[in-house]
Amino acid sequence: MYYPLSQIKTNLYTNGQEFTLTLYTPSNSYVGSYWSTSDGKFFTGKTPQDTPNNEIFKIPNNDLAIPQPSSQITLLDVISSESQPSLKTYIVTKKIDPNFSISIPTQNITLPTTQDYQVGEFRRYFCKKTNELIYIEIDKSTYDKLVNKDPQIMWQLYTPINLAWQISGNKEKVANTNKNIVLLAMQRQKLYQFDEYLKYDYTKYFQ
Repeated sequence: MYYPLSQIKTNLYTNGQEFTLTLYTPSNSYVGSYWSTSDGKFFTGKTPQDTPNNEIFKIPNNDLAIPQPSSQITLLDVISSESQPSLKTYIVTKKIDPNFSISIPTQNITLPTTQDYQVGEFRRYFCKKTNELIYIEIDKSTYDKLVNKDPQIMWQLYTPINLAWQISGNKEKVANTNKNIVLLAMQRQKLYQFDEYLKYDYTKYFQ
């Protein structure tokens, strides 16, 4: 479809926290240049001439779903949404100040150490937005806060996940083991499309 120059904005950039390449699949995020149209559509490439121009889609409720590092919100910001009635009830029951500033999980990937490779595995930590199909890889500190229901973090909106991830040995066995671990976690915690979020990469960090 042709758009006149007056109806497009070019040379925009996203770091992977705004758009997805596949509608209704937030885990398939897009990083790179894009351009937008006056009718609210977005396409890959710096300009319409920078092909291929694949359409990309806004991640739903992105302002709370995938926050920037050190992002802080207030409880009032959350309960103002009609989609959070249970949280509003919790805050009222516990008599918590709705203006209290609280953190939300941000991506913080833990990398294996030399000692981890000697052991053959390490822990990977994630969380899932409870009311949306959005996963975030986090560090152990954030994971512990979610598990322990630390009042400094919005634990009510996230499900913590941890995996024992194999990183050395026989590559084929490592892949099968990690795949089974992921599938078991998906079954036990109802983690729909978690394997897709991981891009089915069951030998990540393998050496």
